[in-house]
Amino acid sequence: MNNLHLQVTHDMEKAMQQNHGIGYSEYSRDLDLRIEVEKKREKSYSKSHQITEELNRRMHT
Repeated sequence: MNNLHLQVTHDMEKAMQQNHGIGYSEYSRDLDLRIEVEKKREKSYSKSHQITEELNRRMHT
């Protein structure tokens, strides 16, 4: 029921392993794990966005 059907490349699998310590097969089977991974991704994105905004402010002042 919770399985995702994704076309996963070797590079995608490698990145998932390096960044989250799991493979796409596990990611696709476990909804709670997917939610945890996506929360981490969102937090990382927000932090990167804040850093970018701060650098842009510093460059334009």
